[in-house]
Amino acid sequence: MDLIVTRQGDAWQAAYGDRVWRAAVGRSGIAVKRIEGDGVSPIGCWPIRRVLYRADKLGAAPVSVFPTEVIAEDDGWCDAPDHPDYNRPVKLPFAASHEEMWRKDDLYDIVVVLGQNDDPVVPGAGSAVFLHVASAGYGPTAGCAALIRADLLEFLAVAGPGTRLCFRDGD
Repeated sequence: MDLIVTRQGDAWQAAYGDRVWRAAVGRSGIAVKRIEGDGVSPIGCWPIRRVLYRADKLGAAPVSVFPTEVIAEDDGWCDAPDHPDYNRPVKLPFAASHEEMWRKDDLYDIVVVLGQNDDPVVPGAGSAVFLHVASAGYGPTAGCAALIRADLLEFLAVAGPGTRLCFRDGD
C-alpha cells in the first residue's frame, strides 16, 4: 500500500488506506520535474529509504518499519547538480550548495528520505525530495511532501515494508 499525495479541492491530502491527512507539497504543486529548484513535487511513486530524526526534539526514534538514523548538527544534503555528491547526504561544512538537515525550525525534526533520483542520480533531476514536518498553516515546501508531526508519526507507525510515497497530479 502506498501513501498517495493529491489535491483535494483547494488543499492537498495524503491518503494511506482508510487514513487521510491534510498535507503540503511544493510551491509549484505536483508536476513533472523539470529542473533543480523548480519547486515541483515530482509526479511518480518513490520508495521510502529511511527515516531521519532529531533525537534532541523527539527523544526516542519514531516507531517505523524503516531504518532510522539520528540527524547530527553537521548533517547536510547536497543539492548542487554539478557536484559528485548531488542528491546525497554530506557532512558540513560543505562548499557546494546544500540543505542543512539540522534546522532551526521544526520542519526537519522528522525526515523521510525518498528514493527519488537516487538510482542512478541524474544531475538536475531533483534532490532532497523528502516527506517531513509541515510548517504552520501547511505552507508550501521546496518540492517535498509534508504532514504535521502527529500525522507523520501516525503514518510511520502504520506504514508497512515496501510503502512508497506517490505524488499524483489528479487534475
